[in-house]
Amino acid sequence: MSYRKASMTNDFYQQKENFFDLWAPYYDCWLTTFFYQAIHQRLLEYVELPENASVLDMGCGTGLLLNRLAAKFTTVKGVGLDLSPLMLRRARTQNRFHKRLIFVSGNTESLSFADEQFDAVFCTMSFLHYPHPQQVFHQVSRVLADGGKFYFVEVERRENQIPSLLPWIGEMKFYNRQQRERLGTEAGLELIAHHDLIPSILLTVFTTRSEAEIINL
Repeated sequence: MSYRKASMTNDFYQQKENFFDLWAPYYDCWLTTFFYQAIHQRLLEYVELPENASVLDMGCGTGLLLNRLAAKFTTVKGVGLDLSPLMLRRARTQNRFHKRLIFVSGNTESLSFADEQFDAVFCTMSFLHYPHPQQVFHQVSRVLADGGKFYFVEVERRENQIPSLLPWIGEMKFYNRQQRERLGTEAGLELIAHHDLIPSILLTVFTTRSEAEIINL
């Protein structure tokens, strides 16, 4: 990556971090909480986890999804990852499962986790902020265990829709079903299904391919 490109990327992420730091004290307002509760309730209908599963939530915000996962799956252990220090502070304060959940700072484009560390990875309403989507998908593929699943929840891009740009938050990108499948395929992930959660919000589920499946392709 060139110096100029790296500098632009760093500026982009700094802008996102600043925005979410400012939003953190108000993030769990009734409107946001209601919105995410509706998404999470529908998402949990499709989540399947093995006993003692290890999961990663990218762009975890204040930790709402991980707490709901830990409540439903009583042996799950989870890591929440976010850029915003203030979001993470709130997530740690609101952590109801201290023995099973931790929240750490990090960048989705260079995950600091071991290969095949997680049985499932979640990304809920944060992928629209990532400037290099394919790089994120490759990182997800790397940290997923054999047979692990990637639960990708985001606004579904409509025909002829262009990226949105808001001065205080930066560019936001949306992806349709074909674009999501292509991102997964190029990262070695296999599409399982698409599920409509609430209007305009689409869940796409991927799984890792075993080495035998890759050899036989």
